[in-house]
Amino acid sequence: MKVGFIGLGNVGGKLAGSLLRNKFDLTVRDLDQNLTKPFVDLGAKVANSTKKLAEQVDLIITCLPSPQICSEVMEGEDGILNGLSENKIWLEMSTTDESEVKRIGAKVIAKKAIPLDGPVSGGCHRATTGNIAIFVGGERSAFEKILPALTVMGRKVLHTGELGTASILKVITNYLASVHLAALGEAWTVAKKSNLDLSKTYKGIAVSSGNSFVHETESQVILNGSYNINFTMDLVLKDTGLFDDLAKKLNAPLEISPKIVEIFKDGQKKYGPRAWSSMIVKRMEDINNIEFRADGFPKELIDDEPEEKGYEI
Repeated sequence: MKVGFIGLGNVGGKLAGSLLRNKFDLTVRDLDQNLTKPFVDLGAKVANSTKKLAEQVDLIITCLPSPQICSEVMEGEDGILNGLSENKIWLEMSTTDESEVKRIGAKVIAKKAIPLDGPVSGGCHRATTGNIAIFVGGERSAFEKILPALTVMGRKVLHTGELGTASILKVITNYLASVHLAALGEAWTVAKKSNLDLSKTYKGIAVSSGNSFVHETESQVILNGSYNINFTMDLVLKDTGLFDDLAKKLNAPLEISPKIVEIFKDGQKKYGPRAWSSMIVKRMEDINNIEFRADGFPKELIDDEPEEKGYEI
């Protein structure tokens, strides 16, 4: 199977790296040549255009920052749609809007190709080692056809149902992670002002009913002071906005979601769109004139679990 990968950013570069490391025939495309060069050095091919990439491979993967950028890459004159032909598979691995995936998916189907959405979850550090989780929506037979590629990019792979269901599940999980992160800011505030040992507090939360994946990961870089979670404030706002917009489309009034969007908008205004998303807790540090710091925590997360072949759950 020949694979084309478009978008070699924080997540995409790591997913594409897993494909290359596992000997897939890989062609890459990114506007930043500094990102494509390491792949060329390791044996990947580079396409001069997205259309040519689509013509040359069996599976086209996009992993891009926003639905708008994906639309441009797919629908442009020199875009993927114009390079598609029968039985080629498009896998959208960006976190995107379910309705947009379906809209472009209809155009993919019109070319007699097959659309799938396949967002990932679990953090950039797990994307590096191929241990991240992948949700996939769309035609079951196409999912099974590309499963060998999915199981080297991720460890746990879930077929969620029809096209678009994976994107809905992804924005739900990202929304929950954002809620947990905002709540951690308040939890660390109370712990600090109560003069608790923050290292012991970290361990206590980790073994308690208050634990979460966000605590186990992001609390570490918060306590270090680097905040470096390899994910930025603007991307959280995109994801929380997608969740909030989806609830509005479903006519489902929510209470916490609008507040989370408000909190992250304030965080972006204070610290900038490219600030690490974990810096949202700095709002509480600044308001209370305190710092959440403890010795022994890393500047950046590294997945210390061995790389394992993935499997469908």
